[in-house]
Amino acid sequence: MDETLRTLSAAERLDWLRLIRSENVGPRTFNRLLEQFGSATAALAALPDLARRGGLKRSIRICAKADAERELAAVERLGARLLATIEPTYPRWLAAAEDAPPLLVVMGSPAVLARPMVAMVGARNASLNGRNLARRMAADLGRAGLVVASGLARGIDTAAHQGALATGTVAVLAGGVDVVYPPENEPLWRDITGAGAVVSEMPPGTQPQASYFPRRNRIISGLSLGVVVIEANARSGSLITARFAADQGREVFAVPGSPLDPRAAGPNDLIRHGATLTESVDDVMAVLGDMLRRPLAEPAGGGFRASAPPLPAEDEGREAHAEIVESLGPSPVTVDEIIRQCQLSPSLVSLVLLELELAGRLERHPGNRVSLLIG
Repeated sequence: MDETLRTLSAAERLDWLRLIRSENVGPRTFNRLLEQFGSATAALAALPDLARRGGLKRSIRICAKADAERELAAVERLGARLLATIEPTYPRWLAAAEDAPPLLVVMGSPAVLARPMVAMVGARNASLNGRNLARRMAADLGRAGLVVASGLARGIDTAAHQGALATGTVAVLAGGVDVVYPPENEPLWRDITGAGAVVSEMPPGTQPQASYFPRRNRIISGLSLGVVVIEANARSGSLITARFAADQGREVFAVPGSPLDPRAAGPNDLIRHGATLTESVDDVMAVLGDMLRRPLAEPAGGGFRASAPPLPAEDEGREAHAEIVESLGPSPVTVDEIIRQCQLSPSLVSLVLLELELAGRLERHPGNRVSLLIG
């Protein structure tokens, strides 16, 4: 095992859970807090002062120890596990994504997460031909040694899971791992928990909401070497998954369709913009062969500093804060550009951005870009 990978202690796992469930702490913020303070315990202690310095006028809401303990107990009652990014059982391709969930709830077999995956997504109102193709291609990918990941939705997702049940499939849910949506897929969900894995970043019992589905989609793409899109209209969530895949450096595959069918608009447009035209598993394997042989570097953040560096003096922090806020706006800019324009140290810029994030005033974007939240 790589020395940067290790199993969290029970106390560490509790503090990791408290930190990611605290107000304004998303995956990217979580990682920056660990980089800055060395441990979740130290980061939790620093949250109130960081949020105050960022401009939050009230106390930041920190997940209570009792709430985290209840969530852990709920995970255990389901027979599920809570995997951390730095643990050897956490899926390595997902851990390499900068917005990977720090903690992933897993029902079923974690062993399936160690195998290379391909995602298959598409229309909920898929045609009979589309569903049959998804089922057949998923079975072929399984025979080629790949696990198929999808979102347990109606249509293409359901067909993909069905086709890959015998060889390995992973369902990523927008709600808790125990909340099946759509409800008619409960028998399939049970089959997957027995033969594959169901995963989510949300606490058990969480009902899916519209805003949770894009977050789920970036996990589907992050788990995978590539994403295959079969039938998706121009506004489909499957195209969000494809965009996440491109941002994460993964391959995008698209099955073409008739221009007379609105469900072909998404895949055809993806092909127009560089996705691999895909008619069979051979097209997928021709592209992924090198990736399967290429060693995957461990994600940054595996080893954290042992102690927290001191925060800058209040006056220095205020001056830097004002200068950085002035350089920000609603349009995303790269952190490197902020450093160049403000002539401040990278560590100080990173800290001020972290303070703004915890105050709810900053949004992170792919490509190490940030923007100011107005209002």
